[in-house]
Amino acid sequence: MAAPPSEREAWALLLSIDGLGPAGFGGLVSTFGSGGEVLAAAARPGASRAIARAVAAGQGRQVGDADLGERIVQLARDPGPALAILRAADVDILTLDDRGYPARLRSIAQPPPVLLLRGDVRALSAPRTIAIVGTRRPTEGGRLVASRIASAISRSGGVVVSGLAVGIDGAAHAAAAEERLATIAVLGSGHERLYPRAHRRLARDIVATGGIVISERFPDGPPTRGSFPQRNRLISGLADVTIVVEAGLQSGALITGRSALGQGRECYVVPGPMDEPRSAGCLALYREYPGLVRLVTGIPELLADLGLDRDATPSPNGPPRPSLEAHLVELGPTARDVAAALIAGNGTLDDLVAATGHESATVLGTITLLEMAGLATSTYGRYRAAGRLASSADGVLRAPRRSRPPGRATRPAAGSRGPPELPGRTSPC
Repeated sequence: MAAPPSEREAWALLLSIDGLGPAGFGGLVSTFGSGGEVLAAAARPGASRAIARAVAAGQGRQVGDADLGERIVQLARDPGPALAILRAADVDILTLDDRGYPARLRSIAQPPPVLLLRGDVRALSAPRTIAIVGTRRPTEGGRLVASRIASAISRSGGVVVSGLAVGIDGAAHAAAAEERLATIAVLGSGHERLYPRAHRRLARDIVATGGIVISERFPDGPPTRGSFPQRNRLISGLADVTIVVEAGLQSGALITGRSALGQGRECYVVPGPMDEPRSAGCLALYREYPGLVRLVTGIPELLADLGLDRDATPSPNGPPRPSLEAHLVELGPTARDVAAALIAGNGTLDDLVAATGHESATVLGTITLLEMAGLATSTYGRYRAAGRLASSADGVLRAPRRSRPPGRATRPAAGSRGPPELPGRTSPC
């Protein structure tokens, strides 16, 4: 027979009740004294009305939600299935009553009563935490800028916070994990319903490199339309500063930026072309909060603004690796040429051939070599920098100017753009 739930598990079980938010949860604990007492009281005959009244009191309402009260009663009478899901998920539980609960998050309005964790909890209390967020459909240049900013912040002693979404979030997490340094990922789903599924490996890498993946949702909680705005308040709440790299006018990243300002935190935006829809949200945020939202004018300047030490931070997760330049020297001069062309924003085979002067077969073979080394990736016939190459500072690699091979016709890809340039292109390394 399974052991009864501990106090932490009782808090987490109540988290599984759909519709029970921080205010209602607070009303229950305030009325009954503890999570365990809430479950004990709810299991008594005729408890539904009293439970609903306690929730309503926490929410500042006069009338309780009878359906919500009944759902809590049903859980209390048979907690076994939910408890089995919780224990099988193998997550750590952190409650507002725990001393290790992150102070930054405790200070926001209605902090989550329970956090479910995988990874090193010490990352949540790092001296300097920086959120990097943005659109799920970034430009290639925006993805590279997010990687470079995240890598520079990580090497300078900061911990990157983001939402594990595809696009800007994923690029920021991957850059920090590539440095073998901690990053904090905040889910909009439960750990067992991790979304997007494509980032399961990235989540494992985050934990393996000293970071942490957290959620306020029960392990089997699916992602919903409302769970992501809720998640965004945690991203900004865990960070001293939020940086929006690219965001459309309806992007959820703008919610994170506004949450940061509402929580009394700093907010920066990366400026982009005025005719680029994925920069429109950043520019609008800058206009909406004059004097409060600041511009990222260059990576070295950003590090100075954030008060981060520019000295390299040694990784505690393994011996130091050779520099990116040294790695490319080992792969050969052609690999360096193709790598530089990828950094410059060349994404099609024709672009890479024109930029490097190498034959198509040579470029394709080199791309394969770079992919095996974790420095390039391909999607639907387009190539882009990955790993350490994606997070390298702009300008570190420069391809030699080459003439186009005679007789070779090239055409730019539709919508192809190079990475947006940031003033102050000096490497922060």
